[in-house]
Amino acid sequence: MPRLFTGIEIPPDAVAMLTGLRGGLPGARWIDPENYHITLRFIGDIDGRTAHSVAEALDRIRRPPFDLTLSGIGVFGGRKPHCVFAQVAPAPQLSALQAEQERMMQMLGLPPDPRKFAPHVTVARLKGVPASAVATYIEARGGFRCGPVRVERFVLFSSRSGSGGGPYVVEEAYPLEG
Repeated sequence: MPRLFTGIEIPPDAVAMLTGLRGGLPGARWIDPENYHITLRFIGDIDGRTAHSVAEALDRIRRPPFDLTLSGIGVFGGRKPHCVFAQVAPAPQLSALQAEQERMMQMLGLPPDPRKFAPHVTVARLKGVPASAVATYIEARGGFRCGPVRVERFVLFSSRSGSGGGPYVVEEAYPLEG
């Protein structure tokens, strides 16, 4: 049973800038640069037949390429931080692409994604790292900015169940055209 999600790959020049965020936060588990991505829709563990239907549905998406900007550093988890990420600046084209995928997945009978779409690139996972250390890290790197990043395709990724950070495999790629 594959564990699938859709996302946007990060190009090499942006990966190079994101790797500059590594370090300076003891106890952080840094994401391997080859696994940097922006998740559009987590699909989950599904059977092969449903996976085939998902791949076919995604192939019907027709949208033009667009640009994104990474701007700022954030953290998920509040007082118990569990993830440090690079923020993605608001982009209507990105939101529209994600919303279309969400509608398609629901039409295939998959449950709605319970989380509000918050585009980001995870750079580190945290466990037991004090919030004060995370605040100091973010204060020092909060001015991070990268872009524009050209988005010319989105992909269907697979991952191992419970791996939490890769490795991710591109199962299908879908060009943005027009």
